[in-house]
Amino acid sequence: MSQNEDFEMIFSLLKQLWPDNDLHYETLNEVYLKGIKSEVQQFILGELDGKIIGFCSLTIKNNLWQGGNLGYIDELVVDKVYRGQGLGKQLLNAITTIAKEYNCKRIELVSAFHRKEAHLFYETLGYEKSAFLFSKKLS
Repeated sequence: MSQNEDFEMIFSLLKQLWPDNDLHYETLNEVYLKGIKSEVQQFILGELDGKIIGFCSLTIKNNLWQGGNLGYIDELVVDKVYRGQGLGKQLLNAITTIAKEYNCKRIELVSAFHRKEAHLFYETLGYEKSAFLFSKKLS
């Protein structure tokens, strides 16, 4: 598959992750291509029969609080048809392995308040609720 074909499938997953957002294909494709070239971002895919059914991204941050690297999961999504079959856990395990390879001392993610099932999923995998995220739109 080409990067374009990959991104078409990833874009359909992102629409499931953010159904209330008006996503712009070209803009997100540019961000995706920039991430592929980045030294601090990692993308992994879950595939079945040549179809991308899961996507996870990680950003490595130099972090004073941790006194070293912090792994931040930017996106984690599994196609709704395939949820509950263990792919999300596999993606998280794989991205955690990558974070460890980058000597991350901690791994974090943000999950919206309404995603109660996702919260339970993360908690069963050892993630703890540790803070509120405050966000302000700049443009």
